[in-house]
Amino acid sequence: MLTIHAAPLLLPLGAAAVVDGAVAVDGDRIAAFGPYAEVAAAHPAARVRRWPGLLTPGLRQDRAAELLTRCYHPDPREADELGELPLRGEEFERLAATMDTARRAGSVRRGLQRMLRHGTTHVAGPFGADDPALRTAVARSGLVQVPAPPVSERSGEPPPVRDGLPDLDPFEAGGDLARTAHGPLRVGGRADLAAFDVADEAALYGGGPRPCVATVLAGRLVHRAR
Repeated sequence: MLTIHAAPLLLPLGAAAVVDGAVAVDGDRIAAFGPYAEVAAAHPAARVRRWPGLLTPGLRQDRAAELLTRCYHPDPREADELGELPLRGEEFERLAATMDTARRAGSVRRGLQRMLRHGTTHVAGPFGADDPALRTAVARSGLVQVPAPPVSERSGEPPPVRDGLPDLDPFEAGGDLARTAHGPLRVGGRADLAAFDVADEAALYGGGPRPCVATVLAGRLVHRAR
């Protein structure tokens, strides 16, 4: 079914921002994007999903390897003992010393699922050639593995995950939207989108919450917060 994702602001990259914008998705591809009135008129039979705030291309997580291999993502059933945030450093090392394959695989799967809740659709690799379980988990998640961007396209290497505060927010590593998005939206391109309940682009980079209300991965709604 063809679906239109609409929001008060669309930031397609490579083109001007669109007030009251929309993206039409046909299967796993972008069929059109632009002002909602024009997109809806061209696709009158489409289902419409309206999101608050703004729509962007899906985001790239530059610290994926560290977040998946050097952090433990607790199971909700472990929250009383381990909390809800990813564990790293000495806490991770203590767990890793006794962690079996099944528990590690569960942590990786949860890490990937939590990345989706932050608008992530692409993860920067490579992931070790000697870690087939990790590569399989990434492939099954539907997230796209891409090479890390050249330093010339970034403000430097991604900062390390802070002790005690591993952050799954792609903007913490990527910086602004131009350097964090997987690429500009284009008609015929894969439909990877993120929706954030913020008023404008500047609010994506503030120190406060930037709630991701939806993630669309290859046309599929894989995260919805409301």
